[in-house]
Amino acid sequence: MSFFILGFFTGLSLILAIGAQNIFVIEQGLKKQFIFIVCVICTFSDFLLIFLGIFLFHYFESFFSPPVELILNILLFLFLVHFIWKKLKNININFEINQKNETKGLGSVIIKTLGFTYLNPHVYSDTVFFLGNFSKSFLINQKLLFGFGATLSSIIFFFTLGYLSKFLSNYLNSNKVWKIINMLIILFMSALSIFVLINILG
Repeated sequence: MSFFILGFFTGLSLILAIGAQNIFVIEQGLKKQFIFIVCVICTFSDFLLIFLGIFLFHYFESFFSPPVELILNILLFLFLVHFIWKKLKNININFEINQKNETKGLGSVIIKTLGFTYLNPHVYSDTVFFLGNFSKSFLINQKLLFGFGATLSSIIFFFTLGYLSKFLSNYLNSNKVWKIINMLIILFMSALSIFVLINILG
């Protein structure tokens, strides 16, 4: 059980850092749109990457070379730029929080969730490499407990983030407030894209 707890708190300490993926989950929670699907994709992706790292760390360590990281950073930068452009394009459109039209735009949300998850090199550095390297000397049963503990932290974090945002959206249902929220998201994503660009050029 101690390895389960170790995995839980190690995973939680890594996932608490605010990044593009977390901001996107918060946004979907505030919109009350596709929260469950977004959270499932994020947690299942973490589960997959955590266990790939734990059991195949040595293989991925050689595969994830600087050129691969550079390609991922370029793709992430382009993805962020497109996301920001779409936000700016729609900044003056009146926004209505609505759960009734949940089927509209589902494909787009799934693609964005996958993009924010798998195009971010930090996702791999946290799950595959850090957790994989950290647990490389564990026995098989210890690796399993460690991995399930880390996965549980991901489940609790993402679903809490998504549905807590949904609860808070009840108090943020004016277009003025939403314009401010969108501007903050744009500013954060812009800062993140600059950071990614610096990594690319550096």
